[in-house]
Amino acid sequence: MSNREIVSPVTDGVQPCASSPDEARAAGRTAYEKPTPQNSVMLLIDHQIGLMTSIRDFQSLATLRANVLGLGRITKALDIPVLLSSSNAQWQNGDTIPELKELFSDEPIYRRTGIINCYEDPSFRSALEELMTRTGRTQVIIAGITMGTCTAMPTLSMLNDGYRVLPVIDACGAWNQYEAQAAMSRMANAGAELVTTFALGCELQADWKLPTAEAMFDPFLKELPEYGYLIQNFWNNANTHTVEDPFGQVK
Repeated sequence: MSNREIVSPVTDGVQPCASSPDEARAAGRTAYEKPTPQNSVMLLIDHQIGLMTSIRDFQSLATLRANVLGLGRITKALDIPVLLSSSNAQWQNGDTIPELKELFSDEPIYRRTGIINCYEDPSFRSALEELMTRTGRTQVIIAGITMGTCTAMPTLSMLNDGYRVLPVIDACGAWNQYEAQAAMSRMANAGAELVTTFALGCELQADWKLPTAEAMFDPFLKELPEYGYLIQNFWNNANTHTVEDPFGQVK
């Protein structure tokens, strides 16, 4: 006896929740204010050459680098507005890593000269406020090289001022596990929603039938090699498939 298959029509789009976030809150439920490419901005804070060398909570800097670049490539693929900042780049912290500079070569880098919390830096704060006002976006996605300072401090400040903040915790590093755990606890308890790079990418993409799908394969292929090899292996062996392809791409 064979299993019965029910294949979703390829004409189907994403079906939103039955209740709005406001309705969910009014009913005493947890509201889901979904991040989208249309309602989000990205903050990439202090991913600098010198600071990268101080990270101790990743087994390999290659993994952290891949997550940071994956987040950057997701930002580009989905055309999400981005603000970049560095701290004391003229001294020991070093310049923004070259891969991010190349990826966002058309974007300015806000060079802070001593103020640790980027949200407390007047130039950066003005840029963020102008961006949020001009675009009408409501969600701030943030990743900073050291989670306890570059990420947690502006996250707590922005939550205080009414922003909705999503820290991307695996595109941040820490000097040790205690710092990472304390920072995650502080941010979550204050109301931030902690996310990870490639899960967030899927949440933002929402439907692989959308036009951004091809561009969104790039960060997965380049910066998440385990999944990239899975994709490439499938297409290398596509003629041996067992489930009929409703899109007609696999012959």
